[in-house]
Amino acid sequence: MKILIVGASGTIGTAIVKELEENHEIIRAGRNGADAQVDLQEPDSIKDMYEKVGKVDAVINASGGASFAPVTELTPELNEVTISSKLKGQVNLVLLGIDYVNDGGSFTLTTGVMMDDPIPKGVSAAMANGGVKAFVKAAAIEMPRGIRINNVSPNVLQESLDKYSDFFPGFEAVPSSRVSLAYKKSVEGKQTGQTYEVY
Repeated sequence: MKILIVGASGTIGTAIVKELEENHEIIRAGRNGADAQVDLQEPDSIKDMYEKVGKVDAVINASGGASFAPVTELTPELNEVTISSKLKGQVNLVLLGIDYVNDGGSFTLTTGVMMDDPIPKGVSAAMANGGVKAFVKAAAIEMPRGIRINNVSPNVLQESLDKYSDFFPGFEAVPSSRVSLAYKKSVEGKQTGQTYEVY
């Protein structure tokens, strides 16, 4: 399969590439993508990426930024960063990419543990993740030409624990290599509308 991975250079993206590159053609995309540049906050940038890349069998998104702040300090401006990147960016990746995904292809988006297991300062990210999860579930029943859509909801990563451990007290971190298997399941399997939790 020809697979477009947005956020391919990140921690999860790198693990996904490693898991899939042996059996598939990988196109690496991101702000500093090796094969294609894209800014998920800019719809025109997403369009340009798809026009450059052309038809693919699968699209994976492993990117998306979020603001972390207590709800009492979360301003509309801070929240908009999360909405623009983590929520709208992923949704637009699907809306603008349907015509570029081959029959029977797939989209795999990324959510996260915070939407189901809240943490302090994580309300904005939880909101965006929950929105993406609902979008995936609802879009799955309307996707054309046998195209499937799922999302992966990982726990905090072992590789990122030094940076984020204070946000996730008592959480059991997971290795990115195990998280990457959920993306493989989404791409190579036949399920749709699913949230693959890796906790």
